[in-house]
Amino acid sequence: MGAALGTGPDRRSRIHGGGSPNPYQAREVSGLTPGTALNTGCGEGAEAIWLAAHGWQVTAVDISAEALARAAGRAPTSGASQRVRWVESDLSVWDPGTRFDLVMTHYAHPAMPQLEFYDRIARWVASGGTLLIVGHLDTHSTAGVGDPHSHSHDHKPPAEASATAAAVTARLDDTEWEIVTAEERHRTLVGHGGREVPLHDVVVRATRRD
Repeated sequence: MGAALGTGPDRRSRIHGGGSPNPYQAREVSGLTPGTALNTGCGEGAEAIWLAAHGWQVTAVDISAEALARAAGRAPTSGASQRVRWVESDLSVWDPGTRFDLVMTHYAHPAMPQLEFYDRIARWVASGGTLLIVGHLDTHSTAGVGDPHSHSHDHKPPAEASATAAAVTARLDDTEWEIVTAEERHRTLVGHGGREVPLHDVVVRATRRD
């Protein structure tokens, strides 16, 4: 399937302190056969728990011990706790020592250049596996964008943590990868006090060729 590059309609959702998985996840992952998954920068675990509830065996990694504690506390209520392994580590240096059927990240930006981070996690995708990247879109308007994983209204993604769909897909050698999705999307979150927060996203899904 070829890449679809464009701007989708506004979507509205509500911030629940990491309680709801990213809206792109179900669309991009639901059709895949469950296997092993790596959730990089898992935060409070909404995406990892969703994967586990849908039959995936998940390794979820984040640098924040506090976020991981909240995630682990929520997992038992979902019935998926036996299928998630929580790992506290710095993704700029951590290595899983194995490959996964699905590797995904949602707005993670460790202490390294963003595109190099995407290069790094792409190496952990198994043959025939899927890479899913959801990140901040590199646009002049990102100065006013909120982060759905943050509780602060004033958080703005740093410019170095942003990218475009074209910049991400350019790093994926077409002899090794099939680009399935390459989109730039704009949606609106409803934050604390009903405040609307515009969010500009880049969504890339690619399959590693056998």
